[in-house]
Amino acid sequence: MRISGIESFDVGITRKPLASTVAVKRPQVPARGWRTTLMFKRIERETSMSTKTRNLMVSLAIATATFLGAAGSASAADEWFVLGQQTIKATDPSTTIKSTGGRWEKDVKEVKLAVEGADVQITNLVLHWDNRPDDTIKDVGVLKSGGQTAAKNAPGLKGRLKAVTVQYKILGGAKTADLKVMGYD
Repeated sequence: MRISGIESFDVGITRKPLASTVAVKRPQVPARGWRTTLMFKRIERETSMSTKTRNLMVSLAIATATFLGAAGSASAADEWFVLGQQTIKATDPSTTIKSTGGRWEKDVKEVKLAVEGADVQITNLVLHWDNRPDDTIKDVGVLKSGGQTAAKNAPGLKGRLKAVTVQYKILGGAKTADLKVMGYD
């Protein structure tokens, strides 16, 4: 029995779709249904802000601890040390002093020379850097016994000093003097 486009329902008879009804397909999401996907997207949206806030707070705490730790240990690690030393003779016009230590001990921020035992006039100084061009300094001047030169910055943030070549003249009639190459780390 049909009444103006509506099907009749009889006991035991299954309902048939109307001719005017269009079947709507739901979007297929692999491995999950569409309701589960919407639920997870809602959870992701809700937790993403709290997760971002938590990550920001943790990274801020780590940065603060690192800064305070680095500031406290910076004064202990940054100091002048001897990279190499040699006794120079009045009879030699120049000498080359090689840096001692391994690869990491040669990394320095600044370099200077120190003299003990006699006054020394330095006419030419060449700093040989590893993987950087050599620095040449002319007419450094007279270093008094126990004195030091001004510090010379390494190329870049840190440079690896391989050797120092010095042309010199010992003053005052002394036969020898001790020349030290100092590095600042």
